[in-house]
Amino acid sequence: MWDDFAEYILSEAGTGNVKIAEIAVGRFDKIANYLASKDNIDLIKTDINPKDETVIRDDITNPNMDLYKDIDMIYSIRPPSELQPYIVKLAVEIDSQLIIKPLTNEDLNTGKVKMKLKNFKRASFYTLR
Repeated sequence: MWDDFAEYILSEAGTGNVKIAEIAVGRFDKIANYLASKDNIDLIKTDINPKDETVIRDDITNPNMDLYKDIDMIYSIRPPSELQPYIVKLAVEIDSQLIIKPLTNEDLNTGKVKMKLKNFKRASFYTLR
């Protein structure tokens, strides 16, 4: 499933240079590491409690907007439901594509913004353009 999720992000990124942010990266960085290995992707990872020096400290409830300048795509894997409205708000403010992979069987908490359920191979997630 994770390979399919990464493949979808790559298919959306295309072959040109793309700036991507993973929000609330936590301890699971398999997707981020894979994306960062691609030459055309400039990736930043943020979390309120960075696990190491590769993750930038940022509070999504009060984001440092300079970090997200020129971001083309945001994704978040299993973000807590209380953070989801803030992630959506950021994506809308910076006019970025958004992909959220919630916990299995978890409903999204995106307020009035409707995200589209996407099934790609064995991966299911929500998108907003």
